[in-house]
Amino acid sequence: MTALTVPARPDDTSPRPLPWRRMAWVTWRQHRFVLVGVAALLGALAVCLWLIGLQLHHAYAAAAACQPVNSPICQDLFGSFDVMDGFLANGLILQAVPVLIGAFVGAPVLSREFEAGTFRYAWTLGFGRRRWTLAKLVPLAIAMTAVAGLFGLLLSWYYRPYFAASNPTPQTPFFPGLFDLCGVAFAAWTLSAFAIGALAGTLIRRVVPAIGATLAAYAGLAFAAGGFLRPHYLTPLLTSNPDVPGSAWIVSQWWTKDGRFAFAGRPSMDLLTQFCSSVPVVPGKSKPSVETFAQCLGQHGYTEWTNYQPASRFWPFQWIEGGWLLALSLLLIAVTVWLVGRRAA
Repeated sequence: MTALTVPARPDDTSPRPLPWRRMAWVTWRQHRFVLVGVAALLGALAVCLWLIGLQLHHAYAAAAACQPVNSPICQDLFGSFDVMDGFLANGLILQAVPVLIGAFVGAPVLSREFEAGTFRYAWTLGFGRRRWTLAKLVPLAIAMTAVAGLFGLLLSWYYRPYFAASNPTPQTPFFPGLFDLCGVAFAAWTLSAFAIGALAGTLIRRVVPAIGATLAAYAGLAFAAGGFLRPHYLTPLLTSNPDVPGSAWIVSQWWTKDGRFAFAGRPSMDLLTQFCSSVPVVPGKSKPSVETFAQCLGQHGYTEWTNYQPASRFWPFQWIEGGWLLALSLLLIAVTVWLVGRRAA
């Protein structure tokens, strides 16, 4: 690959600009240990998930094939499956992977240059500040996103039995600890963490404070997305039927009496004691079911309303979240390039 400018004349003493392939090689040399560390971490996690996932899938297949489903043997098989992997079942441990990649790969990529002062030498090579920044950020961003995408496919396979329709107690695919680990969300969150780290490193210009700022900014973004944005990607469905599918994501619940708002959430014990103290217990259960309480309170003029997102909206939600995270990441990288271009040497 040739340089981006016309070759200098023999009497021209100006420095020749570095070609893109040379800048890519320099970027690899500078960050090869971090990249190898990320690959080793994800590789070790992948092997662990694969080995445990095989056992998990086999246990679920045996439970799903058991007939009749309500027999004690089948219930024991499903019970063994439910408690098989409590360490990774809720996904909370793996939530740290994207932000760690962003903090320890994205934050140092530019802040180390600014902190050590080596950027001044790089800017004298005739490559240009903006091209220098893009040459450092783009290959790393593509590599991290591609690896995270493959890892996300493995996670989607690992957690598939928890969302299966044949599971007597299916987990909602919108579960806060699992939604952003599956599908395209994991790669999108990894890319956004990298972009946040790159911008933090450009603004702060020191490695350790930039890492701390990346962790804080990512945590705030993840909290805002899960708590405020994600429930409203699409308008929730509204129903007064107490038998909401177990795989649905319940956004909010409230009760009305005679057409007027009564209270939000679950009914209080005082109310249940007042109207439903004589409700019979379902065989095999320690207390009446939610549907039984709803029917009891319905006889006294109460109606339960539920806003929920059905499990069928999982992929539309995945593409919506992946889309705005991609747009945010590109915006952050563009701002980073613009800031480097305006920075005084």
